[in-house]
Amino acid sequence: MAYSRATGDDISEVDTPLLDSVVAGYVDFEGRPSVRSKSGCWKSASFVIGAEVAERFAYFGISSNLISYLTGPLGQTTATAASNVNVWSGTSALLPLLGACVSESFFGRYRMIIFSNLLYILGLGSLSLSAALHSLNSSYCSKAANDEACSSSRLQIIFFFFSLYLVALAQGGHKPCLQAFGANQFDEDDENECKAKSPFFNWWCFFTSLGILVARVVLSYIQENLSWELGFGIPCIVMCFALIIFLLGTMTYRFQINSDGRNPFVSISHVFIQSARNFQATPTAVSVEKDAQENLAHKDARFSFLNKALLAPDGSRENGNDCNIRDIEDAKAILGLVPIWATCLGYAIVLSQVSTLFTKQGATMDRHINSSFQMPAASLLSFISLTNIVIVPIYDRIIVPIARAVSKEPSGLSMLQRIGVGVFLSIFSMVIAAIIERKRLITAIEYGLADMPKATIPMGVWWLVPQYMILGISEVFTLVGLQEFFYDQVPIELKSLGPALYFSVLGTGNFLSSFLISVIEKATSGRDHDGWFSDNLNRAHLDYFYWLLAGISAFAFAAYVYFASSYAHNEAIHSDEEAAPRLDFDII
Repeated sequence: MAYSRATGDDISEVDTPLLDSVVAGYVDFEGRPSVRSKSGCWKSASFVIGAEVAERFAYFGISSNLISYLTGPLGQTTATAASNVNVWSGTSALLPLLGACVSESFFGRYRMIIFSNLLYILGLGSLSLSAALHSLNSSYCSKAANDEACSSSRLQIIFFFFSLYLVALAQGGHKPCLQAFGANQFDEDDENECKAKSPFFNWWCFFTSLGILVARVVLSYIQENLSWELGFGIPCIVMCFALIIFLLGTMTYRFQINSDGRNPFVSISHVFIQSARNFQATPTAVSVEKDAQENLAHKDARFSFLNKALLAPDGSRENGNDCNIRDIEDAKAILGLVPIWATCLGYAIVLSQVSTLFTKQGATMDRHINSSFQMPAASLLSFISLTNIVIVPIYDRIIVPIARAVSKEPSGLSMLQRIGVGVFLSIFSMVIAAIIERKRLITAIEYGLADMPKATIPMGVWWLVPQYMILGISEVFTLVGLQEFFYDQVPIELKSLGPALYFSVLGTGNFLSSFLISVIEKATSGRDHDGWFSDNLNRAHLDYFYWLLAGISAFAFAAYVYFASSYAHNEAIHSDEEAAPRLDFDII
C-alpha cells in the first residue's frame, strides 16, 4: 500500500473534482481530495461498525466467562479470580489511552487499527493454545493418583496470562482508533452529514450489543459444555473476519489531513510544563503578551493558571516557549473533562460486578430452562445486551423526539443529562441486587444448604434478571452518553483520545473494584468466620457489598450533578483564524 503524508499543498497539485463535491480537509486512500458522493458517511461507517461488532464478539467471548475459567480449570478462589478479572479488565480499559497517544503521534488511526487487529489474532490464538495445553495436561494427570499432579504448571499459568494481556494490549490500540475513525467519516461542517451522524453512537451501541449478545449466549455454552480451547479459538477466527471487513472499506474511507505535523500530545503537555514553570512568576519578571492573555480570559475563565504558559522570561521567546492560544485552549478542554470523568467512577465500579460477582451469584441458583437444558451462568449477561438492543431504538425513535419537544434541544436530552440518568439508575440496580442476594442467602439457610457450596439453591435464576436489565438500561444512557461526550469535547486533533477517556473510566473502575474487594476480604475474613467473599457464597455476604456499592453510587451521583451543572461546553474549539484547524492524516 503506497501512500504518503498529505498537506494542503499536496491537494492543489493533483487533479481535483468540482469544489462543491470535495470534502475540505480530507483525502482518500491514495491521497487525492475526498469526493463527497463516493466516500464517508454510512457507506464507510458500516464497514467500521462491522469490524467493531466482530471485535466486541471476540472480546466479550473471553471476558464474560473468564471468572469461570479462573475458578474452574485454573482453580483460583472466588476473591482471587474476581480480583484478577478486574485487574485485567481495568488494564484493557486503560491501555486505549496509550493506544490513542501512539496512533495520534506516530502511526495514524488506520495503521493502528490494522496492527492491533493482527495483535488481537495472535493473542487469541495463544489463549486457545494455552487452554489446549491445560486440557491435555488435565487429561494426562487425571489418571494419576496424586490430585496435586493435575494442577497447572507455573509455566502454563504464565503463558495463559501473557496471552490474556496480549489481548488487552491489542484492544488498547483497536478501541480508541476504530470508534474515532468511524465517527470521523462524517463531515461536521456539512448539515446533511452532521444530521446523518447524530444517531451514530446509538446505532454503534445497538449493533455491538448484538455481537456481545451472541458471544455471551453461544461462547459461554461452548466453553462450559464443549471445550475452552474451542471457546477461545472461535473469537480468534472472528477477528480474522474483522480485519477483512475493515480492509474491504478502505477505498471508501476518508482520511484527515495533518496540516502542520505537530504532535498534539506534546503541545498540550508543554502547556502544563510551562504553566508549572511560570506558576510563581511576577509581572516584573516576565513580559506578557497582553492581547493574547486578554483574548484567553475572554474566551474561557476556567483554569486561568494555564494562561501563564504564554509568559516568556525577559520578554524573549527564544528559549523554546512556543505555546499559543490554541494549545492552551486544548489543555483547558482536556482538564475540564476531569470532574466528569472522576464522578463517573462510582458507576464504573458497579458495572465491573456483572462479569464477576453477578456471574458467581447466578452459578449457585437453579438455571434450568427445561428438564434437560441448564443455562450457563455467564449467559445471564445476555440480558444486558438484550436490554441494550431493545432500549436503543426506543430511545432514538421515541424518547429523543419527546425530549426534543420539551427541551427544544436537537438531541432531546443533553449528553450530560443522558449520562446522569444512567448513573442514577445504577443506584437502584445495586439496591435490587442486595435485596435479591439476601433472599438467596435466606433460602440457602431454610433448605439447609448453607454449608454445601456446590449445591443448587432452589431459587430460579430469573430473580437476577431485574438487576441485569436496569444496568442494561443505564448503559444506553451512561455509556453511550460518555462515548459521545468525550468524543465531542476533546480537541479535533485528539479525537482518538475521546474513546480512550471513556474506556479509562471503566478501567479505573475495575481497578477500584479490585482494590475494594481485596481490602474488604482481608478486613472481614478470619479463622472463625467467613468474609464477604467466601468461596462458599452461601456463607458470604455479597449483599453487604452491594449495599456499599449503592452508597458509593449515590455519593458519585450527587457529585456528578454538582460538576455537570457547572460544566462549560467547548462548542467550537479552534473556530477562529489564529487557531486554524490542525488536522491529522490518519494514514501517515
